[in-house]
Amino acid sequence: MNSLIWAAGGFSAVALSVHIASLALALSRCRAPRNSSPSLPDIAITFIRPVCGLDNYAEETLASTFFLEGAEYEILFCAASAKDPVVPLVRELIARHPRANARLLIGNDHVSENPKLNNVVKGWRAAANDWVAIIDSNVLLPRDFPSQLFAARRADTGLISAPPVCAAPEGPWAEVECAFLNSYQARWQYVADAIGLGFAQGKLLFWPRDVLDRAGGIARLGEELAEDAASTKIVREAGLHVHLLGRPVAQPLGWRSARDVWNRQVRWARLRRATFPLYFAPELLSGAAIPTVAFAFAAAGLDLPVAMSTGLFITAWYASEAIFVHAAGWHFRALSPLAWMGRDLLLPVLWIQAWTGSDFVWRGHAMTVAAAGGDSTE
Repeated sequence: MNSLIWAAGGFSAVALSVHIASLALALSRCRAPRNSSPSLPDIAITFIRPVCGLDNYAEETLASTFFLEGAEYEILFCAASAKDPVVPLVRELIARHPRANARLLIGNDHVSENPKLNNVVKGWRAAANDWVAIIDSNVLLPRDFPSQLFAARRADTGLISAPPVCAAPEGPWAEVECAFLNSYQARWQYVADAIGLGFAQGKLLFWPRDVLDRAGGIARLGEELAEDAASTKIVREAGLHVHLLGRPVAQPLGWRSARDVWNRQVRWARLRRATFPLYFAPELLSGAAIPTVAFAFAAAGLDLPVAMSTGLFITAWYASEAIFVHAAGWHFRALSPLAWMGRDLLLPVLWIQAWTGSDFVWRGHAMTVAAAGGDSTE
């Protein structure tokens, strides 16, 4: 029994140490010197923005594409159907900015089970430039975005990506989604980037066109159900790396229901489990829930005051997260720690859901992670 008590105590201590170290490492990466990129008069970029439905803040996020500085660029909005409710908004934005090199492309090229990729294919084929950025419609772009993209380049860069961090959450469940996006998912993505294991996130895929064309073209992104997972594997196969922007991209959330948040997190968890199972497996231990239970068990076995000592453990866990979020300049409210606790209580349930099911709904499409060979253990 004593060995079990000490094992539980050791595990909780290691978990807290890893938690704090990961926050420090991610913060150092987010706060790395943001060297401004030189002027780029000879560089042109194609921005592809797939659209589907009217997201919260759709006008603001799509309109931000027209105000970028630092490079010449074209904008290709891609819609699968002319009947999509977002199409009138896109047409209005294009009409509002007649000097912009912007077009709306409509149609669907079925190259995979991924509806977003099928929507993007026509944009990739129509792109006039050698640098192509595929950016989700719900991402808000800063004016210096082109400079940020090129400032992130390294000699071994095959793809530039960025995690989203939430802005403007409305309601308790939007706060929980913010807790997932920011100090959990974005944090660990920056940690992976810092240790040379950078991976893509589908909110932004900024390609040197020749890298993907040499690999077989955009249809290869259909080899996985998630185009970001396929992108990561293609870049690594080429002996190159995925690098992240020094600053994440902003995603205004607005109102979120419990069902919205849960379904989205289940989808992402099942996709992570299917595409990178060895990396997904330790996620069970990544939140505070299991380490806190282990610490309380150890405290009881060592005759420590359980309530007080466990309270100190929880305080250390979430105080370090608060310091990280505040220092990074990300969304933070007085009630944010409650959202972080809710997230950590959900993480073990999500982990079980990921391993016990394969189905999910994506933009109204019923799908399964097995549809594109997603249950591979490679």
